[in-house]
Amino acid sequence: MVPRVRVIENGSITTTPGFEAAGIAAGIKADGALDLAMVRSVAPCTGAAVFTTNLFQAAPVIYDRETLHRNPTGLRGVVINSGCANACTGDQGMRDTRATAAAAAQYAGGSSDDYMVMSTGVIGQLLPMDTVLAGVETATRRLASAVDAGHRAARAIMTTDTVPKEMAVLVEIDSVRFTVAGMAKGAGMISPNMATLLVVFTTDADIAPELAQQALMTAVDASLNMITIDGDMSTNDTAMLLANGEAEMAQIDAADSVAYAAFVDGLTRVAVGLAQGLVRDGEGATRFIEICVTGAANRSEARRIGMSVANSALVKTAIYGQDANWGRIVCAVGYAGVPLDPDAVRVWLGDLELVRDGGPYQIDEERAAEILAQTDIPIRIDLGRGDVEATVWTSDLSHAYVDINAHYRT
Repeated sequence: MVPRVRVIENGSITTTPGFEAAGIAAGIKADGALDLAMVRSVAPCTGAAVFTTNLFQAAPVIYDRETLHRNPTGLRGVVINSGCANACTGDQGMRDTRATAAAAAQYAGGSSDDYMVMSTGVIGQLLPMDTVLAGVETATRRLASAVDAGHRAARAIMTTDTVPKEMAVLVEIDSVRFTVAGMAKGAGMISPNMATLLVVFTTDADIAPELAQQALMTAVDASLNMITIDGDMSTNDTAMLLANGEAEMAQIDAADSVAYAAFVDGLTRVAVGLAQGLVRDGEGATRFIEICVTGAANRSEARRIGMSVANSALVKTAIYGQDANWGRIVCAVGYAGVPLDPDAVRVWLGDLELVRDGGPYQIDEERAAEILAQTDIPIRIDLGRGDVEATVWTSDLSHAYVDINAHYRT
C-alpha cells in the first residue's frame, strides 16, 4: 500500500501527540525578543541526530553527541537558546551546557542525560547563565501541548530569520496513523555536509533506534543537505529527531518494511518543507532558486554540480540583478571537478534553453527578463552523462545580505 502523507494546516512541533513546548523571552537577547525554547515529551523518546562536520564544534554539539550515545531511547526533550552560540568557549562552555541540561531535569523531571541542548547566535561569547537557568525554570512552567506553544518555540530559536519555519504531516499506511512535525531556524551560514542549522523533528511513531538514525540521515540528505545560502557551515548545526512511540502501532524494526518506507516519506516531506522555507528566508534573499541537475552518472556528481552553481557568488548576484548571464552558470559547472563533455551540457532558465552544444541557443532577453522577475527561479542543467538527477535550492545574493552580516554583532 502506498502511504498517504497529508500536510496538517497550521502545524507546529506540538502537533505531534505527546509533545509540549514553550518559547519565552529569557533576556539573552538585548532587544527582549523570544530567545529560549523547550520541547518535552510526556514519554521517553528514541533519539537520532546528525551534526555539523565543522571541526570547531560548539559545546552543545559535543554534549549532544555524548548524551545520545549514552541514552538513545530515554530522551525527554531539548532546550534551545538563541542569541549566543556557546561555540569556541572552552571548558566553561561545556560546563554551561551541562548546567542547562541539569536545570531542565531539575524543573521538568528526569536526569540531565534525558535532555539535549542547542544554542545559536554569536560565536565566542559565554552564555549569561543566570539568565539561561532562570529561563529554563520559566519555560518549564509554561510547557503546553497547544499548537500555539509550538509556534512560540519556533520563534524563540530565530536569529536573523524573519519568519519561523514549521511543518507537520499526518502519515497513514494501512490502519496505522502517526504524525511527524518539525521546526527549524537559520537564514545564513548555511552550507551543510552532514546536517545544517538547528532543526527538531518530533513524531509519535514507534521506531527502533538504528532505523530512526538511518531514516533521519536519509531525510536530511534529500533536504537539509541540498540547500546553501552563503557557502558557510556553522559550528552549531544539528538536526534532531525525537520519537515517543505514542501512536498505536507495532514498532518499525525492519528497513525493508512498508511502515519504514512510510516513515521516511513523512520525515522527508517535513525536512524538504523546512529546508525550502529556510532558503526562502535566506539573509537578504529576494529570489528562491531551484537548480535541477539531470543527466548525471551518479547522485554525487549531480549534487556537486548543483552546489557549485548554487554557491557561485557571480551566479547569485546575476539572479539578484535579473541578468540572464548563462556564462556564469557554465563556468561554475566547469570548475566543479566533475569530468564531463562541455559540448554535451545544456542549460535552461525556466522554459528557455540558454545553452546547447557548448554555446548559446535560445538567447531571448525579453523572455529571460520575464522569468527573472518572478520570485521562484528554476534552472536546469543537463550533463548528458547518464540518467541520475539531484535538486539543490539556494537564494540570490543581495545588498541586504552584506548589510546584515556586516553589522551582525552590532
